[in-house]
Amino acid sequence: MGPLDALWHLLNLFVPAIGMGLVAPSLAKLVWRQGLKSVTWWHLVWWTTAACALVTVAGLAITSHDGSMSTYAAMVVAASAVLWWRGLSRGAKS
Repeated sequence: MGPLDALWHLLNLFVPAIGMGLVAPSLAKLVWRQGLKSVTWWHLVWWTTAACALVTVAGLAITSHDGSMSTYAAMVVAASAVLWWRGLSRGAKS
């Protein structure tokens, strides 16, 4: 495997995390406009993508496979927890 192939494999490993990191905050900002007014979209995208990337690496380490359904389910839980923690719980305080 050459360096370009290795780069593509690494990028494709994190594509679901990046996708979840972009889609989940976008939908959350649409649904909870008032509650998430004080938090920027980029802030939510950064934290959600980071959490989903960590879950992807943990899922790869635990299951020895990338793309398992348990890892994807854990990504959904992590994304919702981060959106609540960084967005909605902060919005409720102000």
